[in-house]
Amino acid sequence: MASFKLNTSLLLILFAIANASNFNNDFDITWGADRGKIAGDILTLSLDRISGSGFQSKKEYHFGRIDMQLKLVPGNSAGTVTAYYLSSQGPTHDEIDFEFLGNETGQPYTLHTNVYTQGKGEREQQFRMWFDPTSRFHTYSIMWSPQTIVFLVDETPIREFRNMERIGVPYPNRQPMRLYSSLWNADQWATRGGLVKTDWTKAPFTASYRNFNVKPNLLTQLDSVRNRRLRWVKKNHMIYSYCTDTKRFPHGFPKECSVNH
Repeated sequence: MASFKLNTSLLLILFAIANASNFNNDFDITWGADRGKIAGDILTLSLDRISGSGFQSKKEYHFGRIDMQLKLVPGNSAGTVTAYYLSSQGPTHDEIDFEFLGNETGQPYTLHTNVYTQGKGEREQQFRMWFDPTSRFHTYSIMWSPQTIVFLVDETPIREFRNMERIGVPYPNRQPMRLYSSLWNADQWATRGGLVKTDWTKAPFTASYRNFNVKPNLLTQLDSVRNRRLRWVKKNHMIYSYCTDTKRFPHGFPKECSVNH
């Protein structure tokens, strides 16, 4: 048994080393012209009045743990959205979303999450972060296995979406996905429902990325420590969940809400 554990650990170490971050090898800047840049071990996306920018991974992934460190747009970021997500393609695509909704100077970012299966999302949860995501880099992770999806911020789980196919809830496990990110203007809805518009005198707006990593995800369920952290986040920092929105679901919540809320 000791030999098996050692070999497994060695395989994970080798996999992690083989997939250590190299933005030129791992990603393509897909739009925004020179607003997306790679300089050494830092990738930046920028938004100005003319255009935003975005990138995507060269490889597809089918399960695994995806880590990326982001430093979000500082100062008055109202109207901007920095999206960081896994997605397949087509009308029946699967998708696992982090979206960071900017705000006025001094106000907290909103962290928006969603899970799409077979082209259908509408599984939004939103959070206020308990730190300034613009002052330094923080790690945002997606742990995706056949059993569960976990969103993490600096190793703290903020959301879990479990596989509930046994009760008829679709789960994204059949399509490989690429990693995408983009920085764009969404001031028609992003900040206070569109009441606060982008201040273009502050442009260009820039988000920075480093330390991308992908490795196997052996997680089948959260342990007791992570479950306690998840409950703490929900109690203190969650500001919206579709599983409590009676206006959207006056006749009863989706099946997964009994487990995934």
